[in-house]
Amino acid sequence: MAGFVFRSKKGKDIEVPVPPAPLADTHGHLTCFRTLDVADALAHAALAGLRLLVVPIDIVDDFGERWRTAGDLLAWLDTQVERAHTSLDDTAGEGLEPPTFNGWGVPELLDNVHIVAGAHPYGADCLDEAALTRLDDLLASPRCVGVGEIGLDFGPHNKLGADVQERSFRRQLRFAHERQLPVELHLRDGEDDTAAHDLAIRVLREEGVPERGCDLHCFTQSLEVMAPFVELGCHIAFGGAVTFRRSDDIRSAACACPKNLLLSETDSPYMAPVPLRGWECEPAMVAFSAALLADVREATLDAPREETYRALWENACTLFGLSPMCAAG
Repeated sequence: MAGFVFRSKKGKDIEVPVPPAPLADTHGHLTCFRTLDVADALAHAALAGLRLLVVPIDIVDDFGERWRTAGDLLAWLDTQVERAHTSLDDTAGEGLEPPTFNGWGVPELLDNVHIVAGAHPYGADCLDEAALTRLDDLLASPRCVGVGEIGLDFGPHNKLGADVQERSFRRQLRFAHERQLPVELHLRDGEDDTAAHDLAIRVLREEGVPERGCDLHCFTQSLEVMAPFVELGCHIAFGGAVTFRRSDDIRSAACACPKNLLLSETDSPYMAPVPLRGWECEPAMVAFSAALLADVREATLDAPREETYRALWENACTLFGLSPMCAAG
C-alpha cells in the first residue's frame, strides 16, 4: 500500500491515507467523467483500499446516443472492469498492489462493483415507458443493489415543479418497496430553506421507508435537518464536502449520526475532498473523506478511528445486502 499517491500538475505527491479497514464508495458515478479513464479510476480505487463501489445509473440522462439500452450500458461497465484488471496487473509489475487487510475476508473491488438505478430529479418529467423499461432491465441485473438516485431538487438548476418531482419520487419509491430494494436519495433544498428535506420526510412517512433501507446521499446539511431522517432509520452518506474548511455543520452532523447509519461516498466526479479540492473526483478519493470522518469522530466522541472505519464498511454492506465478510472481533 505504501507509495500510492495522487500527483499534482506541479509534480507534488499527495499521499493517500492508509485505511485500517476496507473502504466503500456508496455513490460514485463512472458514466460522466470529463477527463479520467474509467478503468484507471477503478484501478486507483483498488489501490486506495476500496473493496466496494456502488455506481448510480440515471435511466434518463445516461441514455441516448451513447447507450441505447440497459444492456449496452451494462456491457460497457463489464468492459471497464476487465480493463481495470489489466491496469492492476500493470501496477503489480511495478510493485504496487491493493492492500490486503489481514484478518478480513473481503472480496476484491473488481468483484464488488455494483449499481443503483433511477431517475434523478432533473429527469422527473421523463419517467416514460422507455425509461421505466430501462429501469426494469437495470434492476434485474446481478450488479443492481438498489434504486437511486431519486428524490427532490429545488435548487436553481432544476426548473421542474415540486409536484412533478414528488410524483416521480413516490413512483420510484414504490418500485423499491415492490422489489425489496434500498433507495439512495438526492435532496437539494432551495435557497435559505429546507423544503426538499421537509417534503422528503413527509413522503417517506406516508409511503414508508423501504424495508431494505434508505440512504441520504451526499449529505451537506446540519444535524437538525438530519435528525428526522435518522429517526426513520435512514443512513447518512458523507462525501468530499465534509472535508471543506467551512463545513463545520456537516462535521457536527457526522459526529451526531449514529454509528450504525454512517456511510462514506464520493459522488465522483463531483466535490473532490481536501487536499484535492478542484480536481475531478474519483472513487479512490473516498480515502480522504473516510479519514476525516474517523479523525473528527475520534476528536469529538473519543471513538477509536478503527471503529469508524469498520462502521463505514459494515454499514455499506448491510444496506446493499452484501456480506461484509469480516473477521470476528
